[in-house]
Amino acid sequence: MVSTRQVDPANAEQLRAWDGSEGAYWAAHAERFEQALRDYDGPFFEAAAIAPTDHVLDIGCGTGGSTRAAARRASAGSVLGVDLSSAMLEVARRAAEREGSTNVSFEQADAQIHPFGEVAFDVAISRTGAMFFGDPHAAFTNIARALRPGGRLVLLVWQSFPRNEWVVEIMGALAAGRELPAPPPGAPGPFSMADPDRVHALLSSAGFDDVWVSGLEEQMCFGLDPDDAHRFVSGLMHWMLDGLDDVARASAVDALHRTMRAHHAAQGVTFGSAAWLVTARVRQAPP
Repeated sequence: MVSTRQVDPANAEQLRAWDGSEGAYWAAHAERFEQALRDYDGPFFEAAAIAPTDHVLDIGCGTGGSTRAAARRASAGSVLGVDLSSAMLEVARRAAEREGSTNVSFEQADAQIHPFGEVAFDVAISRTGAMFFGDPHAAFTNIARALRPGGRLVLLVWQSFPRNEWVVEIMGALAAGRELPAPPPGAPGPFSMADPDRVHALLSSAGFDDVWVSGLEEQMCFGLDPDDAHRFVSGLMHWMLDGLDDVARASAVDALHRTMRAHHAAQGVTFGSAAWLVTARVRQAPP
């Protein structure tokens, strides 16, 4: 059931997706999604430089892997993870309980409008969760307000669609010959922050200084073998088969399996990916 949790109207579609079937799928396959991003964690947390006494905000925390990792670093501080998905947050809470994490909490909230309180956090992080705001300027302004002056923001966001082999090849296989329209530039979605110039302008206008954008490239694993990867991706991208007749659907499914086989190696079924590591600091008031 979709939550009635208050969100900005600009994020109503995101709530329907993430607190609906999409979020439920991510919750059911939490370890698989964590595994896909694991190779980015080293540079991401190095940039975050979380100190033992820091208070940390994790935006779009999902099933809480990044939140729990932050909590281990902020051992004498605290970490709050927020997300729109009640299903993913339930997975996050159970995992934190299993680990005995006492300095971490989770809340279903829209970070674009949630009243976090002013200067409540030292660091805000978001690992592939900051690209979905309906009004990103409002969102990052709200996040800046929640950080102390000089507080740090660290984001991992996807580079452009063509730079990400995983989505190019998977969507290409499932297109079944259709010409798929590209999303409007900057529209909420995985690639809304793919333009570094836009990221600089957005964060600067929201109250951040020292904005840096650096590129990272990693392999992402989608399964142990072609059959395993095919099942996972088919469930994730099932919407791409909607509207196809039986012949086109069978062709798309077969093309996806061929793609999984082509990317199978000793370490599993892997695809290339490219992300931006974004760091910034909240603007300090002049003396």
